Amino acid sequence: MAKKDALAFRFDSGAIWLNLLATKGRTFSTNPIERLATPSRLAEWLERCELTPARPLDHDDLRRARTLRETLRVLALATVDQQPPPAGAIAELTAFLAEHNDPIRLTADDRLRREPPATTLDALARIARQAVDQMTGADRFALKSCPEHDCRGVFIDPPGHRRWCPSPACASRGRVRAHRARRSAAAPDAGSNDAAASAAGKQVAVQDREAGRSPCEDAR
Repeated sequence: MAKKDALAFRFDSGAIWLNLLATKGRTFSTNPIERLATPSRLAEWLERCELTPARPLDHDDLRRARTLRETLRVLALATVDQQPPPAGAIAELTAFLAEHNDPIRLTADDRLRREPPATTLDALARIARQAVDQMTGADRFALKSCPEHDCRGVFIDPPGHRRWCPSPACASRGRVRAHRARRSAAAPDAGSNDAAASAAGKQVAVQDREAGRSPCEDAR
């Protein structure tokens, strides 16, 4: 059950392009969780994002999706950290978008709709443009990254109150580590207080001996 839960898609990062980043969990750990393991999994994910392409997808589409995901991850983390983005990642994303011109065609029945993407790469291009719009506009200030070193998941946090990404595991690990750190910091203080009291007692005893009186005399 735990393994099944770990492979479940996450749709709580705040935007489709951020949910794409979340298709790989614990990205910077020694055992990352790949949630887009097969073309069928990518097809399922696109369907849940309402981006099912007209043409069936294949392994090359899966490879391109993973490549785009990691390019966006690099750019997103640079944006959150307010650091200059790597030139290579910019070039890759620019070239990808230049290859896929997906004009907007709207339809309306029960609600406003956009025509489905013709191919998987067209669907990915829509996601990439959403990412570019957010990372280059004022909405970039709402982006935040998880402080867990093996996660660093990027998510939207407009109020600025959330510390960890939406994954309960990261928040749990972070709180446990913080609790242990507080206990560890408190332990030396307690030890130093005991040592100080012991040293003070020894000093009084020495002074008493030098004065030629018994420690019990003061009690009488």
